[in-house]
Amino acid sequence: MKTALGHIRVLDLTRILAGPWATQNLADMGAEVIKVERPRVGDDTRAWGPPFLKDGEGRETADSSYFLAANRGKKSITVDLAHPEGQALIRELAAQADVVVENYKVGTLARYGLDYESLKAVNPRLVYCSITGFGQDGPYAALPGYDFVFQGMGGLMSITGQPEGSPGDEPMKVGIAISDLLTGMYATTAILAALEHRHVSGQGQYIDMSLLDCVVSISSYQAINHFLSDKIPRRMGNAHSNMVPYQVFRCKEGDVIVAVGNDGQFRAFCRLIGREDLAADERYATPGQRNRNRDTLIPEIAQAMLARTMQEWVELMEAANVPCGPIYNMKQVFEDPQVRHRGMRLSLPHGAGVEAPAVASPIRMSGTPIRYGRSAPLLGEHTEGVLAERLGLPPGRIAELRAAGAI
Repeated sequence: MKTALGHIRVLDLTRILAGPWATQNLADMGAEVIKVERPRVGDDTRAWGPPFLKDGEGRETADSSYFLAANRGKKSITVDLAHPEGQALIRELAAQADVVVENYKVGTLARYGLDYESLKAVNPRLVYCSITGFGQDGPYAALPGYDFVFQGMGGLMSITGQPEGSPGDEPMKVGIAISDLLTGMYATTAILAALEHRHVSGQGQYIDMSLLDCVVSISSYQAINHFLSDKIPRRMGNAHSNMVPYQVFRCKEGDVIVAVGNDGQFRAFCRLIGREDLAADERYATPGQRNRNRDTLIPEIAQAMLARTMQEWVELMEAANVPCGPIYNMKQVFEDPQVRHRGMRLSLPHGAGVEAPAVASPIRMSGTPIRYGRSAPLLGEHTEGVLAERLGLPPGRIAELRAAGAI
């Protein structure tokens, strides 16, 4: 199958989520991704369960759902980066690579001679991406950090959760590790941009990705709201800071999302709920007016929404092109006809001899479609194959490296 990145080789020195998410994106697009893991231990997230994948006899394997989610389509080799012979292997693999991605603490790989400057000397075309919590410089550069920390420091939690003074009004994190995932996406974009630049210049470059930077970046319009008004954005529950009505409403049965984005949609919505008087009221005639007067508008809408069930409202609003949606649990998501039609649930072969579940990439390309080969690899599943094929090492030499603890 023709793929977008079938000509690209990636050396993946990452673990946990941000780095593996970036390299999984590249693997989905066809790149050969060689994931380097610690001997006997591997990526920390292999143990982040339950649940764990079960083998053909129903026994738990050593691989958690967390690991499966971010490492499909990769080859796993085990190399000890603290061992001189292990470092030499990585340098040889980097000399053949197009991309290196790593997420070690600042300065760690420099001690092993595996930093960008060292590898650039043997491969000037190398695109080298470092992913850390705070970036390569600044007063916090040496500090560790996890996703949760950056959701707080980046301001995301200050605008997520119930409004102050209401029940359960503590700052709330997002239900997924959003700092890691969006950093992985930004890193993927940066790597592809650097490869395109190399295409015209012949030169690689260094990429410095910070989780904190990425979370601050996606504050987007909330940050600009603050810059323009000098007001600090607050938690608004499911309401929107700029658009009204744009929130969850309780129904006769269930809850429904209403996401009105313009005046035409507002007029159509008011007709549906039997409150055309609201659309005619000058207090609610424009998005700005609806925002300024939300405290009087929302209670009127909330009362009207109690007349029908969630399913009834969804059917009516969809027919009238009023943006809306149900609130699904994870089971319901993958039962939805649209999600099923788009093939978002996958089943991929795993080294344990079973099929492992996966969630499809959202990227759809006509000429170079996403490639799904295998699920996440077993720890060290490809060590001997990669060393023999890529570096030309004979079985005897590989046995010596294993005996020495380098692999």
